[in-house]
Amino acid sequence: MRVAVSGYYGFGNTGDEAIALAITRELKAQGVTPLLLSQTPEETARTYGCESAPRMKPAGLLGALARSQVVFSGGGGLLQDRTSARTLTYYLGVIRAARLLGKRVVVFNQSIGPLSEAGGKRVAAALKGVRVIVRDRGSLDTLRALGVEGELGGDPALLLAPTPGVSPDPDRVIVAPRGDVTDATERLRTVTALLREQGRRVTALSFMPEHDDAAARSLGADEVLSTRDPQVALDAVVGSGFVIGVRLHAVILAAAAGVPFAGVAYDPKVRGFCDDAGAPSHPTTLDPEAVCRQVLARTAPDWDAVTEMRARARRSFTRALER
Repeated sequence: MRVAVSGYYGFGNTGDEAIALAITRELKAQGVTPLLLSQTPEETARTYGCESAPRMKPAGLLGALARSQVVFSGGGGLLQDRTSARTLTYYLGVIRAARLLGKRVVVFNQSIGPLSEAGGKRVAAALKGVRVIVRDRGSLDTLRALGVEGELGGDPALLLAPTPGVSPDPDRVIVAPRGDVTDATERLRTVTALLREQGRRVTALSFMPEHDDAAARSLGADEVLSTRDPQVALDAVVGSGFVIGVRLHAVILAAAAGVPFAGVAYDPKVRGFCDDAGAPSHPTTLDPEAVCRQVLARTAPDWDAVTEMRARARRSFTRALER
């Protein structure tokens, strides 16, 4: 069986590449051939040892769908029109094309929204009769408001494992900013300074180098780690004692690694993940002293809830592949 996977792959976003890595590993473990739609298909195929096709070239995209038996839309936060209506048009277009070709489509471990009223109507129409698996309870609520039934899975990146032998350092703190969330970046500079005064070593982790590097460098951290490689990011997280993440997958990788974390909710998907995990989350206008108290106390999430999230993520592959 071949499964085509539609997502934001090949753009150098470490979070989305973590999803790609996890999905390809899990599908191959189940004897399934993954085919990722990517902006850089040759690089994606080489990196993940899978088939890949160009996501924006109609002939390549339709050919990939035609030779697949199942199409996953996701993971990630694809069905939203906050960034632009074009984003929603593209991902709904892939779903519609796959259905016109007679393929079984699964919305796979996505976050749904934010959506405008018009966008919500488009999503509801496109998902009629489609199996929908979402990664957070807030997305289930969004679907219900649209009259769409869904089920709860989990982000595939929760299934990633660190490189053996990485040693944790409880005094090291990872801070993962996002370049366009400037109000959070300003306050994270204060967080960084306060933590260093308390003897903590701070690593600024840039998840999307061309987008986040400037913000990471501006924090005044002890070091800056800029990477597109999800395994490098995960191993850095494993080697720390706490993670503060504006980037969603900074906190997801922390959960996968068993490292306490706090999210900065620039988007509902960050708050949704933290709520489901029983972990603290803060607005972008965060209180630096409150965040520092959580870091110093190593305020933990509900690890039982995280274990269940990971189990749901694993079960979601079986659910998505069964008829």
